[in-house]
Amino acid sequence: MEDTTRASAPAHLWIVGILGTLWNCLRVLDFVMTETANKDHLARYGADATSYYMSVPEWFVAFWALGVWSGLAGSLLLLARSKHAATMFALSLVALFVTTAYQFVLAPPPPDLATTRMLLLVLLTWAIAIALFVYARDMQKRGVLGELT
Repeated sequence: MEDTTRASAPAHLWIVGILGTLWNCLRVLDFVMTETANKDHLARYGADATSYYMSVPEWFVAFWALGVWSGLAGSLLLLARSKHAATMFALSLVALFVTTAYQFVLAPPPPDLATTRMLLLVLLTWAIAIALFVYARDMQKRGVLGELT
């Protein structure tokens, strides 16, 4: 029989989990507002950028959805101390890879979207996604994450 005893949760687990949840809520909000064509949200990007996001293929939208929702699920599972948190973060990383490849290789964005700010946001997104995955995997190895109770 598998040992289901978990180590006690360090304080940083709650800090990382809450900050990860807030970050991923922002990503989900951006996705939902873009996909529902919220005029106020899209106005921040300009006409060319809006046209770009409204014309991306459905498979891109599916991977974008997978990335943001699995990132949020990973953060919530981290707070629940579930061993599945790292899996959700890994799924989010795969989706982020696909969407980043589309945006930088297959269909680069228009100039008003391809800014230093956008590049920094993409790099920040990658850094946070990788950090959350590595953190969750480390917490799992230490026995902090386990089965949902």
